Amino acid sequence: MAHKRQRRNCVKISSGKIYTLVYAIAHTIFFFYYSIQCLTTHYLLLPECFSKDKKEVMLDAAANSNNALKNFLLAALPAAEFAHVSSKLEPVSFKLGEVLYESGDKLDCVYFPTTAIASLLYVMENGATAEIGVIGNDGISGHALFLGGDSMSNRALIQSAGDAYRMSAKDLKAEFALGGVFQKILLRYTQALMTQISQTAVCNRLHTLEQQLCRWLLLSHDRLNSDKLVMTHDLISNMLGVRREGVTLAAQKLAKKNLIKNVRGTITVIDRQGLEEAVCECYEVVNTEYNRLLGRGMSRTFG
Repeated sequence: MAHKRQRRNCVKISSGKIYTLVYAIAHTIFFFYYSIQCLTTHYLLLPECFSKDKKEVMLDAAANSNNALKNFLLAALPAAEFAHVSSKLEPVSFKLGEVLYESGDKLDCVYFPTTAIASLLYVMENGATAEIGVIGNDGISGHALFLGGDSMSNRALIQSAGDAYRMSAKDLKAEFALGGVFQKILLRYTQALMTQISQTAVCNRLHTLEQQLCRWLLLSHDRLNSDKLVMTHDLISNMLGVRREGVTLAAQKLAKKNLIKNVRGTITVIDRQGLEEAVCECYEVVNTEYNRLLGRGMSRTFG
């Protein structure tokens, strides 16, 4: 009998422990479920807000990267290298006639044009100017910064309003020092630009003003997504270093041949092939060198 009583007591104790354990588990589950519900009710919307902001930032960054790819040098970079470089770029816009830098100015940044075109001008002591090169979506302005200098000997002037991407001098030097495709392509572009500058000097010395104007129109047309060039004869004369009357006469000759439409302040390219037939050899020399060094020419026709 004593053995049976002891056994019953053991059963009772075991049942009590099981009941207590079940109660504790149920209480814990209920408390956990209730806590989740509270967190869901009060805080679940916050991540949605953050996610929305994050998406906007990501979309802006994606749009920024896509626009930067309109610059041929940036577009030529491998994906990983472009992602690294593009994080250092800042979008900017320029109006016609804006000055990027003056001769002798210390450069604090460079520009990668996408739709803007900059003219490199040499300024004489008496104020007279002559264009020595053109930079658009094919290149970068301020190459002295990665060649060891801090200033340029020329003025950079916006000849066609548009957009560009700016990179600080510090970031440019750091990226250039890493080597890779970025360094290689900047050096190759600089060599192509030197060819353009030297060929411009030859053209201005040996060829007619009509041929020079054809070359200048084609170089500008290559760097635009439009057939219209918003440019006055006075500004073109400053670029070419000739009298405005000479530009007017040359433009009239091209208009009579139905190569361009010449309206005050605007020149529209009508016959691209005709301009290429009328231009001197300098245009093709420059385009061929771009193609050799950068894997693509600038010409819309025979690039």
